Amino acid sequence: MPVADIRHYSQLESAMEILARSKAFLARRPWWMNGLLLFCLYMTFIYVPWDFFSKPVAEAEEVWFGFMLTGMAARATEPLHWLIYLAGSIGFWQMRPWMHPWAGLYCLQVAIGMLVWNLLYDSGGGLLGGLLSALPFVILSASLWRAHWRFQFGCEAQR
Repeated sequence: MPVADIRHYSQLESAMEILARSKAFLARRPWWMNGLLLFCLYMTFIYVPWDFFSKPVAEAEEVWFGFMLTGMAARATEPLHWLIYLAGSIGFWQMRPWMHPWAGLYCLQVAIGMLVWNLLYDSGGGLLGGLLSALPFVILSASLWRAHWRFQFGCEAQR
């Protein structure tokens, strides 16, 4: 077998091994939890750094419990969102026990924020819009609460 063929076979074998490891890694959690992991990674490493470092303070906006902060107040609280997404990234990646109950409670806070936002702001959809936009986060919060056993022993128990 020529050297080029051996190298190609070795690269193919490496790619298959990476694929198998990735599949096993993702199989440790349900699809919706993998979605949360990807969302947290995106927010931690792409969106929040871009938002924090590229937007002028005058354009900064952060929402907490449905109340929008703007300007310097938003910029001052943005690192807290960054830390929350970083904690989510680490927690979902390693399936850490401390994620229960905090991930579910944070999703519930988002649900409350969706309802409050829709009730307070002209751009909101009122009570019906608030309830409809909060519902997916209530379901997600309940799903995280019910999945507490997945976080019970961290990533070591799932190997």
